[in-house]
Amino acid sequence: MTPDKPYYVYALKDPRQHPARPFYIGKGTGMRAHDHLIRPDHTPKGDRIREIEGAGAQVLVSYLVEHLTEPEALRLEAELIAAFGTQASGGLLTNTVLPSGLGGKARPGLTVPAGAPEKAQVGLTLLKDAVLEFAQANPGGVKNAEVASLLGLLMREGRIGRSGKGRHVAQVK
Repeated sequence: MTPDKPYYVYALKDPRQHPARPFYIGKGTGMRAHDHLIRPDHTPKGDRIREIEGAGAQVLVSYLVEHLTEPEALRLEAELIAAFGTQASGGLLTNTVLPSGLGGKARPGLTVPAGAPEKAQVGLTLLKDAVLEFAQANPGGVKNAEVASLLGLLMREGRIGRSGKGRHVAQVK
């Protein structure tokens, strides 16, 4: 790893299948990819690790891409999770990815398109980085109106409007 690009994207694979199939995609630095094997948690990923080891096999750790910045690693991780799909959406992976702010729960009856949570994570990271860079470039500070909310931008573009119930709704399909 290089100091300015310490991140990598990895896959945990089940060797009991030929070819070995990934069951988890992650990003990390240092020994992150191996931490899952040392202390399996109580998630579907941890359950699969214990199941593989209980069958006398060893989980394969594959480093997919190395020497990445955090935004590069986050983007690639999200794209791979979206491509393989999570078990919750009928895919292969045990990942349980939700964008920040949803708190792991969606409103009942809310439709979340496949890949949307992963894309939201990438977008949120890029948006936060852009706002931080803007603030750093202006040592005297910035106002809320100068930063503008994403929702406000979408409303000004006519892509989102207000319903009669005070909710925001898409104007463009």
